[in-house]
Amino acid sequence: MIWEILIPQSKNSMLCLRRNRRLLSNLFSSCKWHFNSHCVTPIMEEKISHNEPMVIENNKRPAPEENNENLPKKQMTEMIRVKRRNYALLLAYLGKNYAGMQRNPGMKTIDEELINALLKADLITNEAFDMIQTIQYQRAARTDKGVSAVRQVVSVKLPENVCKNVLNGFLPDDIKVFGIKRVTKGFNSKSHCSGRTYTYTLPTYSFAPESSNIPPRDVDIDARMKELLTIDGKPLQEYRISADIIARIVSSLKIYEGTHNFHNFTSKVKPLDPRAQRYIIETSCSEPFISDSMEFITLEIKGQSFMLHQIRKMVALVISVVRNIIREEIISEAFTPPKLDLPMAPSLGLVLQRVHYDGYNKRYGSDGIHETLDWTECDEEITKFTKDYILKHITETEKRENAILSWLATLPSHKFSVREEREEREEPTDD
Repeated sequence: MIWEILIPQSKNSMLCLRRNRRLLSNLFSSCKWHFNSHCVTPIMEEKISHNEPMVIENNKRPAPEENNENLPKKQMTEMIRVKRRNYALLLAYLGKNYAGMQRNPGMKTIDEELINALLKADLITNEAFDMIQTIQYQRAARTDKGVSAVRQVVSVKLPENVCKNVLNGFLPDDIKVFGIKRVTKGFNSKSHCSGRTYTYTLPTYSFAPESSNIPPRDVDIDARMKELLTIDGKPLQEYRISADIIARIVSSLKIYEGTHNFHNFTSKVKPLDPRAQRYIIETSCSEPFISDSMEFITLEIKGQSFMLHQIRKMVALVISVVRNIIREEIISEAFTPPKLDLPMAPSLGLVLQRVHYDGYNKRYGSDGIHETLDWTECDEEITKFTKDYILKHITETEKRENAILSWLATLPSHKFSVREEREEREEPTDD
């Protein structure tokens, strides 16, 4: 680009130039040049003395002309400043084929699929794709490998009038966005979340009682698998849970409610670590349901936040209690300082069911500008996705691979008592 600087005629042009040095310096600084009184060359002096325009070359990218159809798309995007707003995205996904929610270089994750879809839909730039924090991307909860979600929420800055159908066109079938809502400028899907509800769906035969207080022992897995295939002389698929057993499940779950030290339910967290203190708001148990002749039941746990593997260990202890492998008091003992050897249930049945925004909804939901984040209008779509993808995967996989049955065979091998300290590789993560 060529710049012409016209110096007005005066008795002393050089003096005039120096007096206007600040004005010229501002002009040159926009071109990333430095200007001072010593930068005037003899040639420039000569042009100034004859009141001629100075011509200075600038290598900056030219401004777009009126007809800019032939300019590259990326260049056009850089030249047009897009107004962005803060949005909350409600999505569900089947975790079967993914290494968790959180973005992890070289791994197939839910974050990576969603961010790729945002890029393909021209909702974010290449720079934002590489540094996603520049558009304030945040998820409400991190789910582990293989764990599904029914109502996950992501907050992110996007252009106005974003369309969920366009975004879904770039997502795989096992990930779907159900709703997009404008939220406050400072909204963060993780820090504004007041609670998270997880469910764990498993066959009811998991709670079939065994002989009282089975002592820990070296387990012959094959022999124990054969024992577990029948319950009261009938195939385990025909087992139907009783009201008394459901009552025992509910009673065991209730022990978790309130604030407790859950250091035994995760890894690398010491008893005095403040992170171990977690508040469980509510627990419950659904009515059993039949899927292809096998009976299933769903446990529900709502808490403020959870640590890595916490819920799977909570479920494992309840199963152990109801099956008469351990005393119910072991659950309370797990809140005490000694490090116990506790089993962990398979990931198959674990689902992030809902994230709660009670405080946000109360403060902003009725201000006439923002919507509440309860997403009730999406319930029908979500129910269908849950049935067609998540529940179908859990029930069919269990019947095909016997994930719970294989795990039950190993359950008595755990001592449920104080264990020797050993290095644990996995870091605890908050949901």
